[in-house]
Amino acid sequence: MYNIFLFDLDGTLTDPGEGITNSVAYALNKFGIEVIDKTTLYNFIGPPLVDSFMKYYGFNKEDALLAVDYYREYFGVTGIFENQVFDGIPELLKGIKKSGRKISLATSKPEQYAVRILEHFDLLKYFDFVGAATMDETRSKKADVIKYTLDSLGVVDKSNVVMVGDRHHDIKGAVQNGLDSIGVLFGYGNQEELEIAGATYIAETVNDILKFI
Repeated sequence: MYNIFLFDLDGTLTDPGEGITNSVAYALNKFGIEVIDKTTLYNFIGPPLVDSFMKYYGFNKEDALLAVDYYREYFGVTGIFENQVFDGIPELLKGIKKSGRKISLATSKPEQYAVRILEHFDLLKYFDFVGAATMDETRSKKADVIKYTLDSLGVVDKSNVVMVGDRHHDIKGAVQNGLDSIGVLFGYGNQEELEIAGATYIAETVNDILKFI
C-alpha cells in the first residue's frame, strides 16, 4: 500500500524504558527531586524532553533546558544502551527493504543518539534516511521532524507515505503533515490515545504491520 515507511524510534523500534527513565531520574535528582517509582516517568518516552519537564514537573523553560543537559550526562554514556529491540523488528525492516520500499526514521531524539542506537543494534543498514531532532532543540516536535524528513526525501506524493509510531504525538505529527499513520500497541501508547489522535490503522503486534507492505 505504501512506498515509504517513516518509523518512530522509542517505543516503536526499541524499548528504551530503562535508559530514559534512569536518565530522567538522574536529571531530576540534580534539582533535589527523588523518584521512587521510575514507571511514573514513562510519559517522558517519546515527546520532546523540554516539553515533558515543563509539563510534568512544572519547570520553566530555562530549568527544562538545564534538565535536558543533565539528562544527557547520563544518557549519552549509559542510558543510550539501556535499551532493547522489540522482537520481530529486524525481520520487519528487512522485509520492507527487500520489497523495494524506502525506510526512514522520524524521531524526536537527537540525530547523533538515534544513529548510535541504530548502529548499536545493527539496524542502520535498513534505513535510507535518518530524520531526527537537533541537539539545540530547534527541531524537536514530531510534526517538524516529519516535515524535515519528507523534504529531505523529496516526497511529492504523500499518499505513498505512512508514519508508524506508538504515541499520540507520532499520529498527530502525521496528521499535520497530511500522512496516513499506523499506531502500534506494543510500545508506550494505548488504543484510545492513538484513535483520538487520528491513527489511520492500529497494529497490535509487529507482525500486524506486515499487512501494510
